Amino acid sequence: MRIPHVAAQYWKATASGDLLVGDISVSTIAARYGTPLFVYDRSVMARKLSALRHALPARFAISYSVKANPHPVFLKFFLSHGCGLEIASAGEFRQALTAGCPASKIVFAGPGKTEEELQAVISQGVGEIHVESLTEAGRIARIANGVGVRVPVAIRVNPSDEEQGGAMRMGGKSAPFGVDEEQLEPILRKISREAWLDFCGIHLFIGTQILDSELLLRQYRKGIEIARRVAEWAAVPIRTLDFGGGLGIPYFAGEAELDLDQLREGVSALFSSIENEKCFATTTFMLEPGRFLMGECGVYIARVTDIKLSRGKKYLILDGGMHHHLAASGNLGQVIKRNFPIAVVNGLNSPNTEIVDVVGPLCTPLDTLARSMELGTAHVGDLVGIFQSGAYARTASPLGFLSHPTPPEVLVDGDRDSLIRKRNGPVDFLDDSYEQAFGELASLTN
Repeated sequence: MRIPHVAAQYWKATASGDLLVGDISVSTIAARYGTPLFVYDRSVMARKLSALRHALPARFAISYSVKANPHPVFLKFFLSHGCGLEIASAGEFRQALTAGCPASKIVFAGPGKTEEELQAVISQGVGEIHVESLTEAGRIARIANGVGVRVPVAIRVNPSDEEQGGAMRMGGKSAPFGVDEEQLEPILRKISREAWLDFCGIHLFIGTQILDSELLLRQYRKGIEIARRVAEWAAVPIRTLDFGGGLGIPYFAGEAELDLDQLREGVSALFSSIENEKCFATTTFMLEPGRFLMGECGVYIARVTDIKLSRGKKYLILDGGMHHHLAASGNLGQVIKRNFPIAVVNGLNSPNTEIVDVVGPLCTPLDTLARSMELGTAHVGDLVGIFQSGAYARTASPLGFLSHPTPPEVLVDGDRDSLIRKRNGPVDFLDDSYEQAFGELASLTN
């Protein structure tokens, strides 16, 4: 057995076959904090951010997408490295402010912003709101008028599937996100008539988990073309052009890292072609990566509690499962369920000799973390690790399902490890319930 190929460049093992997180063995971490748990390596976050900055011109701003992993330690890390934050709810807005992010460095996107959310961000001076519809534009203008603040807005665009020459195939589908490209003029007219809306630019909705740098470059060219048309129509320069997120990481066999060298060359050529265009003279270009920056720094660790044979199939049963890591179970958007990179992380020197299903402790067949997975021989007490678990893992999972304890989170920085989120037990599930309601209900039924 070895570290799965798609994760190998960021992880090492001890001579005895224990996964190293920073300079600490996974067995040491599991003994110290218990299982299941999430472990993150700070150095991987730093490497990913540095690599992305190297691939982009200086005019690019990076806003970390809070939804990927909203832990305040990570928000503070990216803020301390010059990033802004992209949010999608009032809850994320509060977390961003609490982490020390100025409201002016926060971008608010999302298709269903409520009156209360807009009131909260507008009253505190949010940096930019990305408008998703005519209704929302009117709602923002009305609230801004009431607060007495002129609000910077950009239009989130769902692009068509055609570029010059007809080669583009990235948009064109219906989506709840953004304004269809062919419907741009009505919303531009609406914004131009509203004194309380300060039009800034364009946010491109381009998709997610993209590993093809050429596809990203085609999409960036599409964004430039849309922004150029908007600037001409509105007779104003484009102050912000947000290319969204979309940068992917490899999860499955046969996938490779996004080629950042190719991306850098293509972006450099693209910017050379527009450097003399007045509409882009003062534009700030932006990316909103989340998964790309956080995904590869995290590993979910769970312990084997039982091993069972059933009609010719072998099952490794873990003390953690889909309630902690829904994405790894394939139940977070996968149509065809494929295995995340998984290994017995205290036995990386052992050869892969068995085909097993890896399952969690929940009484549902959905709680399957790997299907027909080739692993080394495991024993009760061994540690199984799921790589690429830094983003859309813990906070994208049904932690309350069956009232199992929630997994703690541990951050490792070299030879130092810190508990950054405690494990909650069954008693914590009662914290938000009201016991007096039980008595009231009983009196009604007597």
